[in-house]
Amino acid sequence: MPADKNFTFICGADDFLVGRLGSARFTALAAETADEFSREVLSGFAGNVAEVESALNRFRESVQTVSMFGGKRVLWLKDVNFLADTVTGRAESTLKLVEDLQQILEQVNPADTTVLITAAPVDRRRSFPKWCEKNADFTLVGGGEGDGEALEGVILAEAKAVGATLSPDAARLLLAKVGANTRLLVEEVRKLATYVNAGETIEDTHVAELTPNVAEGDFFEAAESFFSGDLKWTLAALQRHFFAGGDARPVISALQNRNRILLQVRALVDAGEVRVGPRGLDGLPRAATVHAAKFTGAPEKSSYNVFTQNPWYLGKLAGSAKLPTLRRLIDNQQEFIAAFEEIIRRPHEQEEVLREMTVRCLAVA
Repeated sequence: MPADKNFTFICGADDFLVGRLGSARFTALAAETADEFSREVLSGFAGNVAEVESALNRFRESVQTVSMFGGKRVLWLKDVNFLADTVTGRAESTLKLVEDLQQILEQVNPADTTVLITAAPVDRRRSFPKWCEKNADFTLVGGGEGDGEALEGVILAEAKAVGATLSPDAARLLLAKVGANTRLLVEEVRKLATYVNAGETIEDTHVAELTPNVAEGDFFEAAESFFSGDLKWTLAALQRHFFAGGDARPVISALQNRNRILLQVRALVDAGEVRVGPRGLDGLPRAATVHAAKFTGAPEKSSYNVFTQNPWYLGKLAGSAKLPTLRRLIDNQQEFIAAFEEIIRRPHEQEEVLREMTVRCLAVA
């Protein structure tokens, strides 16, 4: 910690990343004192104003406590959540208590007590986080929630930490399949690093084979094989799905979601507004300025709104095989509807219904 700073403040949108960095920092700080009784961890998690007051009272008492053996104390206030834009965080009583916290921190003597605070999420518009940024050893972890660039940084950093490397396509595909789940991203990187040989780069083929499609459901293989145009692979994927006791309707839903996205991509490509390039769907932001306002019913990430999707992921979907014609995609959508209706009539023949549908869609000359 810099000599001119009273305390360390680590914050961010993701509690897992903040907590992990905080734990590493506390371990490093605690190593500076041999007396384990001089180390203390307090919880800053609060569900209401009364719990905020209780947490800060404990913190004040700990800061004012003198070390039993005269050495420096190390204090970690972790999992602080009352600095967020929540009902508790906005309460006038909480804001007053946060002012009291600032006064406590101003009086900390770093020669006697090393203070570490970790908080997630944090409303950085408030005065206290701004004050911390100027007066603390301040660290902001990652970007906003769902920040693709920050999450890709997490993937690459974790790979480096375990001595592995990922290709750019592997990192992006991993993010597309897992989504904004940092814990699972970290675990998937470790799993992939264990699978490949030492010194071997983790490629997108490894991710496609080994990583479940958490972001869009558990039916990635059937959708991937179907839209690759590979009839044999799709029939085999369906056989594995039903052998494991799966149901037809989630598969149809996954196919419809993918087809719905490709319909929009195909329309934009045919209109000359976007182009499938090596780095994704080129021109999507420009097309969004023209058309995004029309998608008023789907502002969040949704297959109904192509402009809520990751451009690289869209390019991966469209470029993994020859992009079907608009006519073919419309026919697919009709086939999915017909298959759903057929399953209602033949509830005990779901696999046969989907196999028949697949042959009709993919065995077209």
